[in-house]
Amino acid sequence: MILLFGLAGSGKGTQGKILSEIFGWRGLSVGEAIRQTKEYDDIINRGDLVPNEEVIKLMNKQIKKAEDEGFDIILDGYPRDKEQAEYVTENMANKIDGAIILEVPKSELYERLALRGRDDDKEKSSIDRRFEIFEQNIQTILPMLEAKNIPIERVDGTGSIEEVTARLLDVVKKMNPNATEQINDVNGEEIEKSYGE
Repeated sequence: MILLFGLAGSGKGTQGKILSEIFGWRGLSVGEAIRQTKEYDDIINRGDLVPNEEVIKLMNKQIKKAEDEGFDIILDGYPRDKEQAEYVTENMANKIDGAIILEVPKSELYERLALRGRDDDKEKSSIDRRFEIFEQNIQTILPMLEAKNIPIERVDGTGSIEEVTARLLDVVKKMNPNATEQINDVNGEEIEKSYGE
């Protein structure tokens, strides 16, 4: 299991999907899981976070399903804060190969989010609040992961999608030596060879 972190717009969702295809893993995004339920829309649009017990319950269900189906996992944006990190480090530390933080300058993130055009990306004040919450939380989460000897790597998230993928492939293979690139993705379609090559 790989944990993938980054500010909104850092590309972790895109890269998580690409990596899951390349390695034949299940990519699980906490943001996507929350958005799909629809019941949390008002909270998201205010720039607030969904209550922890709901997130933990939701992600547990998705992780268990993926494991039952025999998949390794890339977790995008989970755990998000101290309470979630406590749960993850107490219950899943032995399954985690490492954590990766995608780093992109904020000036570039504002541009990327404007292009993305989602409702929760329109207000700069809402974006700034999300950035602030993430930065506070990651400072709490990282020492908890380090305490369980989980490797942490920071990866430059600037440049083309392919360039970032290439950097991530190196790090993932270092964290999980059993990670092997697939010829076909999980849907049986051939993987686009432009990824990182």
